[in-house]
Amino acid sequence: MSEKPNRFVYSNVDSRSPFAEAFRTLRTNISFSGVDNPYRTILVASTLPGEGKSSTTANLGVVIAQAGQRVLIIDCDLRKPVQHINFNLNNTPGVTNCLVNELELSKAIQNTEAQGLDVLTSGPIPPNPAELIGSNKMAALINSARDAYDIVILDSPPVVTVTDASLLASMVDGVLLVVKTASTKIELVQETKSLLEKANAKIIGVVLNKVDVNGSNYYYHYYYYSSEDKKNNIPRVAL
Repeated sequence: MSEKPNRFVYSNVDSRSPFAEAFRTLRTNISFSGVDNPYRTILVASTLPGEGKSSTTANLGVVIAQAGQRVLIIDCDLRKPVQHINFNLNNTPGVTNCLVNELELSKAIQNTEAQGLDVLTSGPIPPNPAELIGSNKMAALINSARDAYDIVILDSPPVVTVTDASLLASMVDGVLLVVKTASTKIELVQETKSLLEKANAKIIGVVLNKVDVNGSNYYYHYYYYSSEDKKNNIPRVAL
């Protein structure tokens, strides 16, 4: 337990805060969008680094667990992992130990302070992240996690910078795309959407992060779009 908890896990610090409420709304919208075929495995992705995908992963995991479901967060960012920092956990054992050393999933999982929420950290950073992520062993690991938990949420590297997220997108039920408002260029978001669709990903929604709704200091709002709303398959529900 070397690092301090990340300040972005708002929903576990104060369940009554506006931040926690935003994530509860996101949780509800995801549930509604998958009412006929619930999303059991969800990849949280972003176009570029620093858009908030890892904090979105952590907070979403907390609020889903608070609703009584068993949740596993898997840190699939084998380049710059942060979920062990978010939850003040050791980074080993983790994903790479399961893939390379064939460690059983149950022996690599760590509990968190949030009841019902477990984390599989990244493990030691490997020299060949994309090869491990795209392997049959990775697909088998996700399937094992799906069998053991109600919902599995995967954190991944940015889509445009490396291929890892696109590889993972074909292994999950749906992809939640996080976009930093007034920062990420629309052309890059369109490129991200195209790359994910080429990987046969189902984009279930987009979270617009750090929306300055009222021009006030309360800037960490979320705006969620659901893929049933727009003709270009990108959703729409305000948080």
